Amino acid sequence: MSGPAKDNEADRGHRQVVSTYRLQLQPGFGLDDAAATVPYLARLGVTHLYLSPILQATPGSTHGYDVVDHTRVSADLGGQPAFDRLVDAAHAAGLGIIVDVVPNHMAVPTPAHLNAKLWAVLRDGPHSPYARWFDVDWSMQSGTGHGALLMPVLGDRIGCCLERGEIEVDHHAGAPVLRYHDHLYPIRPDTQDLPLPELLDHQFYRLAYWRIADEELNYRRFFDIDTLAAIRVEDPAVFAASHDLLIRFHRDGKVDGFRIDHPDGLADPRGYFRRLARATDGAWVAAEKILESEEELPGDWPCAGTTGYDALWRIQGLFVDPDGAAPLLHVWTSRTGEPDHLGPVVEEAKRYIVDEVLAAEVVRLVELVTTIGEHDISLRDFTRRRLTRALTELLVAFDVYRAYVHPGEPPDATAVETLRAVAERATHTTPDLADEIAFLTDAALGAHGSEALDDEFCVRFQQTTGPVMAKGVEDTAFYRWFPLAALCEVGAPADRFGLAPEEFHVWAARAGARHPAGMTTLSTHDTKRSEDVRARLCLLSEMPRAWERMVVSLHDLTAARRPELLDRATEYLLWQILLGAWPIEAERLVEFLTKATREAKRHTSWTQPDAAYDEAVTGFARDVLADPAVAEVVASFVETLAPYERANVLGQKLVQLTCGGVPDVYQGTELRQLSLVDPDNRRLVDYAARLDLLDRLDAGTQPADLDAEKLLVTTTALRCRAAHPQWFVGPDASYEALETTSPHAVGFLRSGSVATVVTRLPAGLAANGWGAGTVEVPPGSWTDLLTGARVDGGKVRLDALLARLPVALLVRSDAT
Repeated sequence: MSGPAKDNEADRGHRQVVSTYRLQLQPGFGLDDAAATVPYLARLGVTHLYLSPILQATPGSTHGYDVVDHTRVSADLGGQPAFDRLVDAAHAAGLGIIVDVVPNHMAVPTPAHLNAKLWAVLRDGPHSPYARWFDVDWSMQSGTGHGALLMPVLGDRIGCCLERGEIEVDHHAGAPVLRYHDHLYPIRPDTQDLPLPELLDHQFYRLAYWRIADEELNYRRFFDIDTLAAIRVEDPAVFAASHDLLIRFHRDGKVDGFRIDHPDGLADPRGYFRRLARATDGAWVAAEKILESEEELPGDWPCAGTTGYDALWRIQGLFVDPDGAAPLLHVWTSRTGEPDHLGPVVEEAKRYIVDEVLAAEVVRLVELVTTIGEHDISLRDFTRRRLTRALTELLVAFDVYRAYVHPGEPPDATAVETLRAVAERATHTTPDLADEIAFLTDAALGAHGSEALDDEFCVRFQQTTGPVMAKGVEDTAFYRWFPLAALCEVGAPADRFGLAPEEFHVWAARAGARHPAGMTTLSTHDTKRSEDVRARLCLLSEMPRAWERMVVSLHDLTAARRPELLDRATEYLLWQILLGAWPIEAERLVEFLTKATREAKRHTSWTQPDAAYDEAVTGFARDVLADPAVAEVVASFVETLAPYERANVLGQKLVQLTCGGVPDVYQGTELRQLSLVDPDNRRLVDYAARLDLLDRLDAGTQPADLDAEKLLVTTTALRCRAAHPQWFVGPDASYEALETTSPHAVGFLRSGSVATVVTRLPAGLAANGWGAGTVEVPPGSWTDLLTGARVDGGKVRLDALLARLPVALLVRSDAT
């Protein structure tokens, strides 16, 4: 095998993005550590390093999405000098760099002075030059007598904190400040000599009990995270200041493109992408847009495509047996007592989010729409109570992240269709609120006019539907309903068991035509389970009876130690995670279950933890993991699955790397990686071991295990892409399905020159065999890059083609 050739875009200052490798930067893996991986990644075959956020975040941040300063590279990661060293190393190896951008929010750090712009706003209020940065409702806050930014940081009601002497005047950097434990806040000029209660009431912020945040918070935040305050990047000055450094990096050739985090949180996503395109002369940009089911990326966004969640569930769907749906749902309902339909669970979860978690956002929307009525007599006589109920029904009924309505423009047909369908569902649920629902729907469509308040409601409504979807579905319902946990991923239809090859081909061809340089992925920092955990769990769709026997066996084995507080659904999830991530250490399992049960919000939560329940779950997990009988049952089933797991792991990886667009390899997943939700998936990667294994493969050693086989598949496909980018990326790259006569194979042809053929539903194949099954390969002489075997075009027998590996990557002999 040979390394990748330098990209032909290099002479123009920016390298063509053909494939990426995601690196999670953190204090234990900084920019110099990333530079040390460059020789290995260049040999692996990627064309670009894809970095998590690099700007200065809250010190100690393990992810980088809590930015405090847009003007400098994170000192924790090594600062500008280390970034420049990484750029030099990458460019010397022929690689480019993609950077993750966080345009939606900044951190509210502890202490607050770490964010200088926020500190200035806390000190000077709406008069600060940085007040335009933050999306704050400066209307009167209780007790202050003037506009004040709510700071919900107190562990008790403020009167109790004052009584205990926990809030005091202190000094920082030569200026008076208010101190509450580790929290510091600036004191408004000329108020420092006031008595403490009066001083508190004169600040441009209101210190408050943390439990009131969900109802009274008056700044927009990222989802439900109070420590991430939204910024108004729609303001040209804010955009310029927050993006200046990254745009300069692009202009200087240090960065080739960007991944944009959560664009649906912005006031004007389309306007943002247009401004970024102008500033970078059309840089490669991937949008972290979550598309639901058959939803399409807005056609007026100037970007390459999404970050690939729409590809993830479809690729995985090829390896899920739809015939397993009914028996798996039966096992789920009989073992847990939970419903066999996802819909009611989603509705219940979203209603909880609207009522309990995002109540402050709902209050702000109701106040806006009520004020609209005060200014227009024809829109009056809707009560706040009924408007709140109607708004709740609309938010619960929304089945996509956002309808893209642009104030001052007629809404397009898709937005109208989306909102009218949502209104119809909401009205069906609560017909007594039909008038209020119609009024709010018209307001969301901008039908009441284009005054400032109308426009604000239209935008804020759209900024609220996304958080309800994200928190209600992915971060709540998917932790409550998991007949097959592999299906419960970001943007995925968790109740859709499998995708027929014919449907996949239609999607892949369309995606390639619409977004030929969009990203594909199988694992990210946000996936709940890695691609390889899911690949193993997908096999349960082929073996539901064996799975049921295992669940019964484990339940019986552990009956004597099962705590009374442990619910049946969490027990069922535990068995799936044990199987999918086996072997797993106790701490990792406990960390996952703690997060899963708190996100489910049924028996415990992050804001209201139940210590007795938490201990029951984690104690049971530790006990069963230490039980040799349990280990024997799980290990035995994993061994049974091993040959089928091999087919799924290699098959889905090769499909992802070759089906279209720009594939991303999440850090470490070139080998089998049995990781769970963050922070588990941010564990440090052993690159020395990977380099050693790659050395052996390049020296001609045959792969001896699944790790080596997955590395072989990954590097072979990446090197093929790097050598022949025109086959895979861009408007001239074509996609064509290959005809197979077996339901256990799927194949496709890229640009007439390279063909992918993979095994699917391998457990069923083991029972039935290939028989005389064939795949139709175009005429000519072909070479399997994975095995070196020569193949003549025509009807190729699958048993011969896939004899050594369950996958094949064929290249025309005259094309290389």
